[in-house]
Amino acid sequence: MQLPRGGRRWGLGPPTAPSPNRTRPQIRFPTRPPLERTVCDAIEAYLAKCRSRDIKPPTLAKYKTFTNQLEVYCTSRGYLYIGQLGVLDMDRFYGAWKDGKKGKAKKLERLRSFVRFCVKRKWLDEDIAKDLEAPPKASELNPKTPFEDEGLERIYAACDKIGAPTKPGPGYRTWGGVDAKDFILLSCYTGLRISDVATFNISKRLNGNDVFLYMHKTGEPLYTWIPDWLVDRLRAREKVKGPLIFICGETGNAKQLCDIWRNKRLKLVFKLAGPFEEKPTPHRFRHTFARILLENGVEEPEVAELIGDTVEVVRKHCSNG
Repeated sequence: MQLPRGGRRWGLGPPTAPSPNRTRPQIRFPTRPPLERTVCDAIEAYLAKCRSRDIKPPTLAKYKTFTNQLEVYCTSRGYLYIGQLGVLDMDRFYGAWKDGKKGKAKKLERLRSFVRFCVKRKWLDEDIAKDLEAPPKASELNPKTPFEDEGLERIYAACDKIGAPTKPGPGYRTWGGVDAKDFILLSCYTGLRISDVATFNISKRLNGNDVFLYMHKTGEPLYTWIPDWLVDRLRAREKVKGPLIFICGETGNAKQLCDIWRNKRLKLVFKLAGPFEEKPTPHRFRHTFARILLENGVEEPEVAELIGDTVEVVRKHCSNG
């Protein structure tokens, strides 16, 4: 195309040969910003990490309950992405919980863990839960002092006082003191948590005198030893109850079993055995197990490994030294 004389077309010029010393300019295209992580994806990734830690089913169920509540909150606010959550949302979410002091403190630990998980992966810009505080004295609601021998003797005597199960009628009771004593003896001789004792399957956890505790992080099973007379008591229960020797009625639900044993059966035992300087709880049997081991010369690291805790916890709550 010819141009008018004296004129030139904008942006065009006479063709020139490329200079051998001239480098081609590097064109930089804008990078696409990373997609924000959705609430559902963040929760799914967090639960996957929890499962990788071999968290026990009852505990994992509590994590799922918390994440379900968080998902419901985000939906109610119209949030699709986890990055839309802010400090004010944490105040609202935490303030809406109806749990008791202990339950609220435990759930707060899960919320903080989730927020740290998201911050580490840069799905959140900051720790939006760091200012939240547990209810006052929440840590004092789970006494951890072991029972001394004198306290145990009173507890066993209370079991004997309860006697046999009663017939239908006023004060009807399907369980007896022997049931409670067996439950307590297994707790004190193994250090198992109440949920593990309530759901104890003798066909899977008892081999000779060895009781399976849990899978060690090395992948090897960890056992503890119980005496012959206790094995005989447990085997006698098996003949009557079947492999689930502490089942109550028809329920096999771990939470329901724990509630029955903690809030009804053991509560009556503690009431008859009292008073106690410190509130009696099933968790104290776990640390009683540790105390007895320490007094018999077992080293602190070994005790900590058996109860699945740290040496610091053993020194603080289980040692008399």
